[in-house]
Order: sequence, then C-alpha cells, then structure tokens
Amino acid sequence: MKSFLLKAFAGLSATALFTFSTFSNAQWYESTGHALIQNNDISAAKSAAIKDAITQALVFSGARVSSVQTLVDGVLMQDQLKISSHGEIQKIELVSENKYDDKFAITLRLDIFAQTEQCPQSSFNKFVAVTQSQLAHREQARMGQIFDVNKAISKRIFTTLQKSKMSALPVAYYNIPLNVDSYFSQQYDYSKVQLEEISSRTNAQYVLLSQITDLSTSDKLNSDYAFWQDDSYQRNYKIEFSLFNGTTYEQLWSNSYQGQGTWPFEKTAIIDVNSDRFWQSPYGQSIQDINQTLSYDLQAVLACFPTQGKIMHMENSKIVINLGKAHGLKKGQMLSIAHHNYLTDAAGNVMPHTTTTLNKIRVEQLYQQTAVAVSIDDQPLPGVQINDVVEVISQDL
Repeated sequence: MKSFLLKAFAGLSATALFTFSTFSNAQWYESTGHALIQNNDISAAKSAAIKDAITQALVFSGARVSSVQTLVDGVLMQDQLKISSHGEIQKIELVSENKYDDKFAITLRLDIFAQTEQCPQSSFNKFVAVTQSQLAHREQARMGQIFDVNKAISKRIFTTLQKSKMSALPVAYYNIPLNVDSYFSQQYDYSKVQLEEISSRTNAQYVLLSQITDLSTSDKLNSDYAFWQDDSYQRNYKIEFSLFNGTTYEQLWSNSYQGQGTWPFEKTAIIDVNSDRFWQSPYGQSIQDINQTLSYDLQAVLACFPTQGKIMHMENSKIVINLGKAHGLKKGQMLSIAHHNYLTDAAGNVMPHTTTTLNKIRVEQLYQQTAVAVSIDDQPLPGVQINDVVEVISQDL
C-alpha cells in the first residue's frame, strides 16, 4: 500500500508533501475516504478513496475552494493524484485501509497548514432546505423511463450533505414538487412567498433550489455489428442550482454542473432510479460525483456567510428567535437586529434590503432550534418587530 500511496501522490508538489512546516499553527487532521469498487477494480477504488479523504481534510482545515475540481483537480490520470488547494499539505500518513462489501475505505492523517484565515462564522451550523429538483425536459427521461430521477437525485443530494458532517446541515423538503422556472430566469421575478413558506416549514436559514436541464443521450457507443454486446450509450447530465437566504429571500449563490456517463442498460429497459443498479452504473456515479462536488461547494460558500435568523415572538424585553443549540448558538452571545424590507429601483426591480438598528440583544435561554434573548441592560427595543432579522455579532464569550 505504501508504494501505491507514493505512486498516487506522484502528482503532488515536493513542497506540499515532503517539506515539514515551520509554522506553529500547522495541524494534524484525520479523515476517512470512501469509494465504490466497480468491476473489481481495487486500484481505482483506492485512488478514489484517497482523493475523498484528502478533499475532506482540506475542506475541514479551512481551505477555501470554489469547487472540488479546484481542490483536487477532480481527476486521477495515470495513477497520479493531482492536488491544487489553498491549504498546504506538509505530510500524509496512512492510518488504515478496509474493504467491506463492495466499498473501500482509507483513513489518512494529514499535516496541513491552512494558508487562508478561517471565517469566524464557520463554527456555526447553517441549515439548508433541500428541495425537489425540477425536471426541465421530461421527454429526455424516456430512455429508461426515469421520470422520477429528479426526486431520487434530490434525495441523494440531501444524503450527501448529511454525510459530509460539516457546517451546512440539510433539511429534507424534496417530497414536494416545485415550479422553479422563475428562479432561473433572468427576470428575477421569483416568489418570495414560496421561499418564506419553505424556510418557515423547515426552519432553515437557506433554501436550495435546482433544475435538471439535460438528460439527453448521444449515439450508441458500440457497433450494430457487435450483436453479442448489450447496447451502450453516452448520456449527458446537467443541473443548475440557486441558493437563497431564507430570512431575507435574497439570492446568494448560483452554479451549474454537467457531466457524462455511459448508459449501460438496454434501450427499452425500465430502470429503478432508487436502485443500486442505477447508482452503481457509470451514469449514476457521474451524477453522484457532481453531488459530492456540490456538497463541498456549498460548505465553502456558506462558511463565511453571517449567522442570521429572525424574530418569532416578542414579549416586553424578551425575544424568541429561530436560532438555537443546533446552530451553534451559546448562552451569552450577542446579536444585532435589522429591519428587513424591499427597495424598488427606477426600472421597477424589487430588491431585498436590511437596515441594521442600534438594538443589541443577548442570548439568555437556549433550546435546540430556538433561543430567548433579552435586550442589553433590559433597555426597551423601539421599532423592533416580529420577522426582523437577527445576526450573531460576537463569537467569543
């Protein structure tokens, strides 16, 4: 295995692997990477598990990444694992490797000096409502009769975020179909009422919307003369995402991902999109790779967003907010209050707007999803009302 690691790490720079850090704040991280064993290819599974372990460690160390492609270059070429990141790997040690069922797991210890400053807000959990993706072109789902693939993919996105065990925590909202056309148009005339309903039902600070725009197939890969072979096609996959603030309903981030994979099933076969047969196929794996990339992207995006919630109830100088222990809130923490409204520009475009007030509150009682806060020195809170925005302004107690 040591020779395999040396070969797999051949694509890393000598500085990244073999120069020991003289910085006092270099830290050791331990992470476990997992990968499916496909077609009995143990070597490929090991490489994929190593890539997964390194990626997790770098993200957890605070390395800022725009995508997992940026972090690990996303590819294993000629058994060389290429890494490009904002965190510097000083040393990698193999802790253990384990094969179980059709999976392979590798645990690594990595000495990492994160060159970027961690965001103060990264210690807080951000809850994200994962909604059902919309299938933009249902006719493209005819091959395989995969008309429910959008539901299956949304569930997989939820599971992938859940397994990442980082600060972006998913809340399931993928059983309800949504029309998301307006959120992906360039008119920006999306429904704030719908966003408010989703965030209120899930108590999520963020809402993730998506639409699948390409499931098309290319020409058959194998020859008609090779009658002894099953039909095989190349199938495309493209999905668009948009992330909204569940408190101010402002669009915060958007991105699209695309890939291809071999569709190994017969042209007339009906495929269960929730089955291992589908997800372990090359096409299913290409979709899951994108889900994993999305997971890391969201973690990086949300890490530096401020921790915001809203006022749910008021009574004298006491305020109930929709942030609690689950979000990382602690007793004694200070929060600011802002009024939320909308501005209309000369062209008639409506834009969310917040005005921070001079009011400050302190967390007095903590519950799992909520907290009770009081005004500083029991001073009155003029102009404060339900649905006003609260934001954590101090992390250290």
